[in-house]
Amino acid sequence: MSDKPLPTPPYSLVDENQTQGGPSRRPSYTSTQTDSYLRKADEEAELAYDDLLSNAHFEKSTGKLKLDIDGKDVHDLAESAGLKEAEGVYGDSDEDFTSSIAAQQPRVPRLNILILIVGSRGDVQPYIALGMRLAEDGHRVRLGTHKEFRDFVREASSRKVEFFDIGGDPRELMAYMVKNPGLIPGWKSLKSGDVGKNTKMLKEILAGTFRACVFPDLETQIPFSANAIIANPPCFGHIHVAEALGIPLHMSFTMPWSPTTAFPHPLVDLQFKTKGKGKDKDVSEEPSPQTSNYVSYALADHLTWLGLQRVINKFRCKTLGLPALSSHSGTGVIHRLKIPYTYCWSPALIPKPKDWKSNIDISGFYFLDLSTEYTPPPDLAKFLASGPAPIYIGFGSVPVKDPVKMSQILLEAVRKAGVRVLISAGWAGLGGAESSDDVFLLGNVPHDWLFKHVSAVCHHGGAGTTAIGLANGRPSIIVPFFGDQVFWGNMVHRAGAGPEPIPADRLNVENLTMAIQQALSKETLTAAGRMGEIIRSEDGVQRGVDSFYHKLPLDRMHCEVRPDLVAEWYYESLDIRLSAFAAATLIKSGRLKSSSLEPLRSAEYRTSRV
Repeated sequence: MSDKPLPTPPYSLVDENQTQGGPSRRPSYTSTQTDSYLRKADEEAELAYDDLLSNAHFEKSTGKLKLDIDGKDVHDLAESAGLKEAEGVYGDSDEDFTSSIAAQQPRVPRLNILILIVGSRGDVQPYIALGMRLAEDGHRVRLGTHKEFRDFVREASSRKVEFFDIGGDPRELMAYMVKNPGLIPGWKSLKSGDVGKNTKMLKEILAGTFRACVFPDLETQIPFSANAIIANPPCFGHIHVAEALGIPLHMSFTMPWSPTTAFPHPLVDLQFKTKGKGKDKDVSEEPSPQTSNYVSYALADHLTWLGLQRVINKFRCKTLGLPALSSHSGTGVIHRLKIPYTYCWSPALIPKPKDWKSNIDISGFYFLDLSTEYTPPPDLAKFLASGPAPIYIGFGSVPVKDPVKMSQILLEAVRKAGVRVLISAGWAGLGGAESSDDVFLLGNVPHDWLFKHVSAVCHHGGAGTTAIGLANGRPSIIVPFFGDQVFWGNMVHRAGAGPEPIPADRLNVENLTMAIQQALSKETLTAAGRMGEIIRSEDGVQRGVDSFYHKLPLDRMHCEVRPDLVAEWYYESLDIRLSAFAAATLIKSGRLKSSSLEPLRSAEYRTSRV
C-alpha cells in the first residue's frame, strides 16, 4: 500500500458549539444577515476611527504615529486592556523557554506548514531560513508572499521551500508605509486616495492567504492542505483563515507587537494633554512610562483594526463564512487569545520583558547564509583590496524622495570623514557619482558576505540589515525612514553599537560626518564587536523551530492509527483522528466509508466571543 494521500480535505466551516479537536459545520449566514453585520460594524468603526484620528498625525522625523491623548483616558485604556504592572521591566533570562527546550523534545508528525509573510525582502529572508530548517526536519514548507520574491525564495532555499504568490506589490506597500506607519491610514492618505489603492491590495492579499492554505502548487498541481500556519502581523488574514480551517496559528515577527510595559510600540508615540503650561503644568494625571508603554500597543491594535475592519470583515463573511467582528472583538484578538508568538531577535539586544508570558518566546535572529557560493566581481574585489576597509551605505527597499540630494549628502559626508565607501543603490536609487579609489557603487551583493569586509554600516534600520550588521560586529549608523526603523536605531544606540539614529528628513552632511566618526571610535567598535560575538554564538533559527514545535497542539494532531503521521480526518463514530494514509487504507479495506469522515479541526479560535 502506498502512502498516497486522500484528496485534500474540502474546506469545512466550524460550528459555534464545537468542542476542540472534532469536525463541525458553522451555521451558514444569509446574505441579509451578513450585510447587517457588516453595516453595523462599519458604522461603529467610522465613529471610533474619526474620533481617534482627529487627535493623531504622522511625525516624519520619528516615523511614528503621534497621538494626543488625555492622561486619564490612558489609565482607563490600561485597565480595559488588562494591564497589571510588572515587577521590574526585563527578566534576567528567558527561563520558561530554556526549560521547555531542555525538556523532552516533542514528537512532531510530518506537517504541511504554511509561512505567510507580507513585507519587503528583509521581512521575507529570515523566514526562508526558518522554512529550510523545518524542511530539513521532513516537513513540507510553503512560503506565501509577494510574486516579486518568487525566484529569491526558490533559489535561496535550493527549492526546499515552495513559493506561493499571495498578491500585493512590496514596493507599493513600502511607499504606503512611509506615509502610514503599520498600514494605519492617516488624514493625508484618506484625502489623496492612497487608501483605496491600499484597500484593493489588502483584499488581494487576504484572498491570497486563504488560497495559500488550500490551493495546490500552481506549477506542479501537487495538492496542499496546511496543517499549521506561521505568519507575521502585516499578513492580517492569519487568524481569520486559521479560525475558518481549524488549524494552529503561530505568530512571528522581527519587531515587538505584543503589549508590554518595558518599551512602547515601535510605531506609536503618545503625547499627553495636560492643564496649564510651564511651572503651572498639571502632571498629576499623566500615566507612568510603564502604563503609557502598554497602552501604546492597545492603541496601535485599535487603530489598525478600525482602519481595516471593513475589508477584513467582508473577507470573513463573504470568503470564509465567519461572522463579522466588532471593534471590541476584533481589536487585540491575537493577544487576548494568547496565540503563540516567536520574536526573532537576539535576547542580548532586547531581553524578554517580564510581562510577556510563556506563549511568547525570543529566539535569536534568523540568519540565511547567502554568502557560501558568492564570488565578488573583479572590480569589487580590487576595490576592497586597494585600501582600508570602507563603510557601507544602503537603504534597501525604502524609496528615497530625492535620491540626487541624498547621494550628494552621503558623498560629501564620507569625504569630510576621510573614509572610503560602498554605496548600494537598491530601490532607493542612490548613486550620482562614478566609482573611484574611495567610492564604489554596488549592485546586488549578499550582506552576510559584504559586511565582513567593511568597517561600519550605514542603513535604514530594517530588522534584517540591523541583525547582519550586529552579527558581524560592525557599528551601525541608522537613518530611519519609517516604522520600526527608529526602534532598531534606538536599540543599537542603547547597546553602544552605534550613534543615535538620524531621521532621514534630518540627515545632513554635518550630522552624518559626526555619526561616521563616532561609529569608528574605539568605544563603539568594542561594543559592536562584543555584541557580534554573542549573536554569533546563538542559533536563532533552531530556537525558532523549537518554539514552534513546543506550542503546537500535538495531542490533537497525531493520527491515532499511525502516530508518526499527521491527522487530517475525524471519524465521529469511533471518535478517532486519522491520517490521510490511515483513512485511505480503512476505506480500501471496507471498514469505513469516505462519507463518514469529516476534515479534522486541531485548533479552535473564539474570536467573536472574547
